[in-house]
Amino acid sequence: MAAITTTMPATETLDALRLMAWLSPGYPVGAYAYSHGLEWAVEAGDVRDEASLLAWLGDVCERGALRNDLILAAQTHRAAHRGVAQAVVDLNDLALALAPSRELHLETSQQGRSFLDATLGAWPDPNLAALAEHLPGPVAYAVAVGAAAGTHGMALPPVLAAYGLAFVQNLVSAALRAAPVGQAAGTRVIAALTPRVVALADEARDADLDALGAATFRLDLGSFRHETQYSRIFRS
Repeated sequence: MAAITTTMPATETLDALRLMAWLSPGYPVGAYAYSHGLEWAVEAGDVRDEASLLAWLGDVCERGALRNDLILAAQTHRAAHRGVAQAVVDLNDLALALAPSRELHLETSQQGRSFLDATLGAWPDPNLAALAEHLPGPVAYAVAVGAAAGTHGMALPPVLAAYGLAFVQNLVSAALRAAPVGQAAGTRVIAALTPRVVALADEARDADLDALGAATFRLDLGSFRHETQYSRIFRS
């Protein structure tokens, strides 16, 4: 039987803690204000219990925004690590253009801008600061996270996996507030989706931009309808 490793290099420990901080609900990006169309899905009856939440979130992860975000974050991580600012700018333009509605564009751009500004303030890094000069306006969230992790020299696989899990956890948190789903059910949904997030992160690590694409048309249309929803607590 192999011995259990009980120590971790200090740099790896620091990177792990940094990821936990960056992607925690307490990081000041305003993630709690967005539901990625989930609030409309609850209103429409698409999400009404644990099973339907799991199915809806599974589609968002594997056929929608999360898969694209992971590919874009991976590409940005590499470009930022090499210091190729124009490539990061181009990736940011592409990421913002992929947002199918005004609300989803706001969701990614507001969180990305807030993430970049907060990270520059709390974890100052000259390489990230130099890169940020080329991103004065809206920044897609996946691009911001990829850029920060790349300039800090963080390993890509855990960054992608952590980003994916944080995405799922945030939407489950939204479901607890908007749908008839309890905390125990929400925890089971997160547990069920975690292996799928790991697989998505592994696939996205080596995917090129030709692999981008989504097929969550009902969610996209719902995000347009959300702005006129009679009662709402989220911005998307």
